[in-house]
Amino acid sequence: MNHGPRNSGMQIVSNGQPKPAEASNLAAYRPYTRALLRRYFRMSVDIGRLPSILGGLCFRARVSSYKLHTFEDAVIFVHDIERVFDRIERRSLEIIAGVILLDYSIPEAALRLGITVQRAERRYSAALDSLAAVLLEVGLLRPVFTEDDSQS
Repeated sequence: MNHGPRNSGMQIVSNGQPKPAEASNLAAYRPYTRALLRRYFRMSVDIGRLPSILGGLCFRARVSSYKLHTFEDAVIFVHDIERVFDRIERRSLEIIAGVILLDYSIPEAALRLGITVQRAERRYSAALDSLAAVLLEVGLLRPVFTEDDSQS
């Protein structure tokens, strides 16, 4: 199984932020990105690890009955996602951890982060888009749009 980066056809600028023309396409990946993060969280807990982006935070966990194919597959998946987190800004990871992994609403996450709800909403959307761009770049998400689709 090849876990190396694949060319997704997306162009990413050096700071990992998508170019403005790509932002509308990345928004379509938000549900997939959220689902992948939830899977990462369940697998991290199942293999006995606290997800790395939570650090020392206390969290509300749900018991999972998610079936793993093999323990090794789960460890590889968790490791691959955590390597992606290394490429995402800390403030983006904070809002993602609050909303998706800790299961806070956006207003609750905003309160905990000390920012306005509007800023939290924008930060959350931008964080999902940045994460989706990196996940596409490394091949953990598959592109559903081609360059021809983005030009039409």
